[in-house]
Amino acid sequence: MTISMTSSLKHKSLKSKAFWLAPLSAAVLMLAGCNNSSAPEEGAADTQADAPLNIKIATESSYKPFSYTDADGKLIGYEIELVDTLCAQMQAKCDVISQDWDGLIPGLNAQKFDAVIAGMTITPERQEVVEFSDPYFHTGIILIGKKGDDVSVADLKGQPIASQRSTVASQYLQDEHADADIKLYDTQDNAYLDLTSGRVRAMMSDKVTGMDWLKTDAGKDYEIKGQEIITDQDAMGIAFRKGDPLIAKFNKALAELKEKGTYDQITGSYFGTSSTAAAQKAAATAGVEKAVVVEGDDTNVDANAVIANEEQAEAATN
Repeated sequence: MTISMTSSLKHKSLKSKAFWLAPLSAAVLMLAGCNNSSAPEEGAADTQADAPLNIKIATESSYKPFSYTDADGKLIGYEIELVDTLCAQMQAKCDVISQDWDGLIPGLNAQKFDAVIAGMTITPERQEVVEFSDPYFHTGIILIGKKGDDVSVADLKGQPIASQRSTVASQYLQDEHADADIKLYDTQDNAYLDLTSGRVRAMMSDKVTGMDWLKTDAGKDYEIKGQEIITDQDAMGIAFRKGDPLIAKFNKALAELKEKGTYDQITGSYFGTSSTAAAQKAAATAGVEKAVVVEGDDTNVDANAVIANEEQAEAATN
């Protein structure tokens, strides 16, 4: 999700002072020569290595269906279930907390938490300041507008278009449609509010979260405008501080879940083949003409029709 930048941590230089106390030093040396009790006990290192990991993981809880809160304020969603399963696979104790989107990468590098899973796509800008796990999901971008409105991706000049700040969708708008009247929001929910109130004409969104919103009462009068936009920055990964050994542990656990079929079970329960890469692979394998909607910009798409199309591709492979 974010192309949020952060400054490097400031490191305080520590000046050490040596105090030379000759008599005391000699005594210490004598004791050291006679007594090796300060050496680590046999097996202590192994015990420390086998100690369970305690990992704090941050997410942004307004990105349904990836991560959001239920009526009781409990964090739920695809990423929450996935990370819980990854931690169980590693036999680690993980605490998942909610943070504001803009504070995720700064908080990670400030060591407020150990990892971030928040629908965050792997981009060169982010890779300058954090390191990512192997991808766990792929997605595209869609334009959402009111049913019957002729707004299209091909003609956004001067139009008020909403998007969540520091996302691939907002970056796409800024790079490809800088002449649009771009409105950026701190959360997807706030962007949806301005869309339904008429303060913006359309919204550029991640495909999966946008389609999920279209199935709600608030989104029933809206639709996808034109085709899904595929970029080279559609892979989501878990973010870590650079060089963190946890990266290898999470990659190993993710590979093990995929090998056991657990990953497919979790992902399928939420999306079927809604992951762009999976849908395209299914279409290529089965000879299905379209696994995702890729018609011209004048073709508007119903969210349920897209899901049905993807399920068709999935069924054809079985």
